[in-house]
Amino acid sequence: MKKTLVIASMLSSAFLFTACSSNPTQTQAIQKPNNQYEVTGLGKSQVISKNNAISAANNACGKKAAPIVVDEKVEFNGALKGVFDEETGKMITAAAGVLGSVIGKGGIEKDTDYQTTLTFTCQPRA
Repeated sequence: MKKTLVIASMLSSAFLFTACSSNPTQTQAIQKPNNQYEVTGLGKSQVISKNNAISAANNACGKKAAPIVVDEKVEFNGALKGVFDEETGKMITAAAGVLGSVIGKGGIEKDTDYQTTLTFTCQPRA
């Protein structure tokens, strides 16, 4: 009985710590050839992921330089990717959010639904 209680306690603690953990919303800059850098931002929406990527690019360039975007790529990585196209997936996610608010549960969107990857250079500020 005591052993079962200890195991149950350990499992519930592991679940609690896993549930409370969060994914980072942006990556560190990766240097590429020709003085270019690459960062990735994640978010529940396309706008949030882009803002997170821009924030990471600004951090990489520092206060004395500004990022100049060379390439931008946005991907939808939602729970329904591969099952439905992006627009249908967004409609289902929105409907699940409305239903979730009515019954008191969260929606199915995640902080990793959209991924924006920026390739940029740092230009000194004037």
